[in-house]
Amino acid sequence: MSVPGIVHSTLDGEEIAARVSLGSDDEIFITPTRTIVYRADGLLSDESADEYPHDADRLSISEGRRKTKFTLEYALDGDRAFSVPAGKTDDVLHPVLAGVLNGNGITDPGETVVKTYRFSELTLIITSDRLVKHIGGAVWDGDFEEYHFDDVTNLSFEDGSVATQIVLTANGRPQRIKAPNEEANDLRERLQRALFDYHGVGSLEELNETVGESDDEAAASSESSVDFGSGVDPLDADPPEPDDSDVTTEATTGAADAESTDPLAEGATDDIATEEVASTEGDASDGRSSARAAPTDGSASDRGGDGATTAAEIDSILEETDASNAAGGAPVASGPEQSAAPPKTDPELLERLDALETAVERQSDLIEQQQQTIDQLIAELRQGR
Repeated sequence: MSVPGIVHSTLDGEEIAARVSLGSDDEIFITPTRTIVYRADGLLSDESADEYPHDADRLSISEGRRKTKFTLEYALDGDRAFSVPAGKTDDVLHPVLAGVLNGNGITDPGETVVKTYRFSELTLIITSDRLVKHIGGAVWDGDFEEYHFDDVTNLSFEDGSVATQIVLTANGRPQRIKAPNEEANDLRERLQRALFDYHGVGSLEELNETVGESDDEAAASSESSVDFGSGVDPLDADPPEPDDSDVTTEATTGAADAESTDPLAEGATDDIATEEVASTEGDASDGRSSARAAPTDGSASDRGGDGATTAAEIDSILEETDASNAAGGAPVASGPEQSAAPPKTDPELLERLDALETAVERQSDLIEQQQQTIDQLIAELRQGR
């Protein structure tokens, strides 16, 4: 892949040791002395190449749901930071951390960083010559510990149900490191392979035979050193979460007791409903009884003077209708039949509809362009800009 011109001019002849894509055209370039963060031309920023020297006193990261912030602290220049997408955290951390170790003289020329592991507040770095350990909020600072493979005299592993304990004896003192089982196998294999290659052996038994101390040396080292325990256990740094099962059980029991003493409980509700039905039926029965008890004096024809239509009047209306039909009169259409007739087409209305369709199409094109712009903005934001 070609190197952007602005990055090439920044290198000053240095070789690129590693490069990591951040998505789109954004990249990170690692040289022996610097980390160069390249941002391509976009909506949020112009093309740029920012440099972060590797002689930092401290390296820390802050992980978010979408971005991870890398902060390098310098004695004179203060803090400098850059952000990358959350999914690129490990890809970026490994070469940057390797550059910081090299820039601070911790690793020797030609020494390579094999793998970086982070377990809660524990950071382990395996190189071709040593194991570097750091405990704390930062990924690395001056409080690190290192165990050179020249000083290792024994390596063993203790398997557990949740974590695997690595026992590395260096300078006559055992160092115990716990790693979660889901990553312990990878850590075991890489650490063994690095030690095997360094000492030129092919198995763990052969390694311990090659680097192991004699009985006299082991006795002398045990007398001269005092073991103060297994040290900090980073996996137990966080206290266990409280058990919510008791709280949930008490809340459920309290709710059940409250329901049992509620006067509107299921049984009480049924009784009230039964009484209401009985009352309603009684009212209806009374109404029917009153209707049967109403006086029936007079017939329908007798009440004609009160506004009721008589049989003679009905016959008269029918005769008039028949006469009208016989004379050729058309029956009057009912309401639904009248509404079913098609309305007349208004030319002005058609013109307005055409103009409306044109406006809708234009708005659709604008919305599509705006959506493309929004998608590009989201992509650049996810790249850590």
